[in-house]
Amino acid sequence: MTPKLKILAAGPGCTVQDEGRHGLLRYGVTGAGPMDPFAHAVANRALGNPRGAAAIEVSLGGLELTAENDPITVALAGGAFAISLDGQDLPPAVVVTVQPESTLKIRGGPGGAWCYLAVPGGLDVPLMLGSASTHTRTGIGGIDGRALRAGDRIAAPASGRPVVAAGRIDVPALDRPADTIRVIMGPQADSFSADQIERFLAGPWTVSTRGDRMACFLQGPTLTHARGYNIVSDGIAMGAIQVPGEGQPIVLMADRQSTGGYPKIATIIGADLGRLAQARPGTSFRFRRVEHAEAVDARQAEHDLLAGPIAVEPVIRTTFPSEFLLGLNLIDGCVDGLADA
Repeated sequence: MTPKLKILAAGPGCTVQDEGRHGLLRYGVTGAGPMDPFAHAVANRALGNPRGAAAIEVSLGGLELTAENDPITVALAGGAFAISLDGQDLPPAVVVTVQPESTLKIRGGPGGAWCYLAVPGGLDVPLMLGSASTHTRTGIGGIDGRALRAGDRIAAPASGRPVVAAGRIDVPALDRPADTIRVIMGPQADSFSADQIERFLAGPWTVSTRGDRMACFLQGPTLTHARGYNIVSDGIAMGAIQVPGEGQPIVLMADRQSTGGYPKIATIIGADLGRLAQARPGTSFRFRRVEHAEAVDARQAEHDLLAGPIAVEPVIRTTFPSEFLLGLNLIDGCVDGLADA
């Protein structure tokens, strides 16, 4: 029988995501894909998968699951989430094998907003327009175009035995504090005077409680437009920063609309998209203007890191919770001390 992940509990916003739908924005189809593409790729590469293989994106609402039919090795990477297997605490970035009847729990921890769970070979879900990514607003991709819920079963056909030893994923670049976010100005930076651009760069900006996979709303100094805030709608890239009439920027994210009619003062560089995605409401930061060459260099460094093997270091058990001990057979036979008396 095919190994499957069985979802025991799922908070809001947990979905299946691969690298996203590319080349379809012209038809009004959103790209979807992971909010933090780098963390998603790290989880996949830790198992030797292609970086864009289908995986589960876990929100702060958390996720609980088990394995059915056979053990399933999983890799987790993203924010500083609280991970445990049968009561044993694990590092937030880890490779571990889930046995049938075991329970893997993923909860929001001290930092970050998204965590990714990958399996060997990627999750087996139907493709929609060439992608497994879920876009809940249009109801396409993933599991019936919706967020995951208790009782869902997702096939992991390449699982069944560990492909790498369990251990901590050693990628320091996963720790990316959102104190500074790099941007390239434009494409409508000319809709703002020089002093407003300086105001934008000076900030500081705070991540609002308003926000989801579609957009991140920012709070900070009010920006004014040089000649109105309506433009002819044009294409939206992930990370584009629109400034509507109220003057508070909106960063368009993975589930963004295909076009927008507000001036876009700047665009977050690809290597820093995850840095903003992982920032929780209340996080304050500033934007830093960079040129195209720096953005390309940062993207190349990320590509080079993901091109090679991801280091996985053995985890030494330091705690023995009662739930963990009770799940083990601690008695291996017995000896009769009077047998030879």
